Amino acid sequence: MTTVSTSAPEPLVRAERPPRDASGMRTVFTTVLILVALGVVWEAAKLFASSVNYSLVVGGTTIDLKILTDAQLPHLGAIVGAFAEPAQRNGDPLYIMLFQNALYTLWAAIRGFLLGGSIGFVLAVLFAHSRLLQRGVLPFVIASQTVPILAIAPMIVIWMGRAGALEWSVPVISAYLTFFPVTIYTLRGLTSVPQTSLELMQTYAASRWQILWSLRLPNALPQIFTALKISATASVVGAIIGELPSGIQNGLGIAILNFARYYNQSPERLFATIVAAGVLGLLFFGVIVVIERLVVRWRVEETT
Repeated sequence: MTTVSTSAPEPLVRAERPPRDASGMRTVFTTVLILVALGVVWEAAKLFASSVNYSLVVGGTTIDLKILTDAQLPHLGAIVGAFAEPAQRNGDPLYIMLFQNALYTLWAAIRGFLLGGSIGFVLAVLFAHSRLLQRGVLPFVIASQTVPILAIAPMIVIWMGRAGALEWSVPVISAYLTFFPVTIYTLRGLTSVPQTSLELMQTYAASRWQILWSLRLPNALPQIFTALKISATASVVGAIIGELPSGIQNGLGIAILNFARYYNQSPERLFATIVAAGVLGLLFFGVIVVIERLVVRWRVEETT
């Protein structure tokens, strides 16, 4: 005997959307909170220092020991207001000049980033496939980073100037700071492949190129992008340092050098230039982060 169920069918349950990842909002909130805290500490330090009014008499000469004056550490409002002040007499506002110089520095940093990143990647691939090169050349790559960039920058400017490529002196100096992290992190990613996967591909008689393209490179992508994020900010620093001895009258490096000469008269301009350089480095870093999220995709499974 067949029993027929007369109960109503269960209603369809609509699948709920997974909750949105709020890590981005938490990061923004934390960053803003830290900036506000730093601003409060900045102004509180100036307020405390303004109440300190000591002096020292040495040989009949009175030395004022008042610290953190406006000539030493300007108010945050003065730094913000400096962006709207004329950069020179009857000139454009400071933010326009800084924007133009930042574009010049950014273009030099991008060329140095691409040049240094390419050199670092090629070196890492060579080291990953040759223990002889790794043992013989890698110590010199590491030793190159112990030489101060300020000592190398003038020599690169002279060499590139004699070669008729002075405009490439700044990117080359930027590449000097860029290639090292790419070499180290890429080499680590290329050589840290699972041994079972490597043996499996060797069993199928895969060539070195096939193993590199199908196994080593995908495994190294997270380390490569870690190196690129480090190199993004390093390339901006290298470009700014390279502009100092180059004699080129453009870029944030020249702006920092010029405003440092008149620090006692208008320190807020130097601080404004430093802020512009920091923002430029953060933007370059952010671009690499976006590219990383588009290229490297992985799913993090959370256990509940």
